Amino acid sequence: MNSVWDPQGWHRLARRAPSPHRDARPPGCAVELIVIHAISLPPECFGSGDVVRFFQGQLDFSSHPYYVQLQDLRVSAHFFIERNGVLWQHVSIGDRAWHAGQSCWKGRSACNDFSVGIELEGSATRPFTEAEYETLSRLVGDLKSHFPQIGSDAVAGHAEIAPGRKWDPGPFFEWPRLSAAAGIGDP
Repeated sequence: MNSVWDPQGWHRLARRAPSPHRDARPPGCAVELIVIHAISLPPECFGSGDVVRFFQGQLDFSSHPYYVQLQDLRVSAHFFIERNGVLWQHVSIGDRAWHAGQSCWKGRSACNDFSVGIELEGSATRPFTEAEYETLSRLVGDLKSHFPQIGSDAVAGHAEIAPGRKWDPGPFFEWPRLSAAAGIGDP
């Protein structure tokens, strides 16, 4: 096993904030895809800590008017990267996180079954930070080392697997930058 992963599928360098919004992957289903997302809570605000609380099922829905529309959602991602590059892990890579929703990649539906979801702290209106790209590039490399079946073309944006429904990671995400740093192809 790659030394950055513990036997339970947790990254040794990530801060752990386990989410109840997860379940087992279908039997025999291998991880073959990495999905890149973007999120900020409240929208366009960074560093609130509310994304971590949301994924843990601990968000105070009365703390911001926007949160009322989130109160019935049960969402998680395997990883969340803050603007300063801090890496959080919410779900073991051995389990299924609830990040992609209705989705399809290369004709295969239910992307949560066979993917790892990575959320970046961001929005559709601002560039991502250098620290985010550095952490993301290392993490993608670690995932590809652990899951050799993830090909160079197996990193996709949420908008790519849920077109018309999702926008992220958005127009400011620099795919060529990730491609050069992590050895993936442009989506």
